[in-house]
Amino acid sequence: MDEAGTGIGQTAVIGERELAIGFRLIGLQDVFEVTPTTASAEFQRVMTRDDINLVIASEGVRHMLSENQRVHAESSLQPLVVFVPSPTGEYEVESLAALAKRVLGVSLQI
Repeated sequence: MDEAGTGIGQTAVIGERELAIGFRLIGLQDVFEVTPTTASAEFQRVMTRDDINLVIASEGVRHMLSENQRVHAESSLQPLVVFVPSPTGEYEVESLAALAKRVLGVSLQI
């Protein structure tokens, strides 16, 4: 829980320079610019912080993580990890049904 006891934590962003700049411009403070050599260690550091409830990471970062880190990220609810399209390059989009199943434990019939 935060100092006020609300249980609301911080949002952290992990990504390439272009993504990091965008989130800094909208006022987020826990924004970490990573490279292929720093992504895995930075991701691990952020995932172990108690004050982070949401991690927004680029698809590029997803591909820089180890298999164990990817599995942990995709199954984690605390913090919740959401992968967003990289500013450049190809990306995979998690379907709404898959996201609902992962986050809420509910199967959507579309």
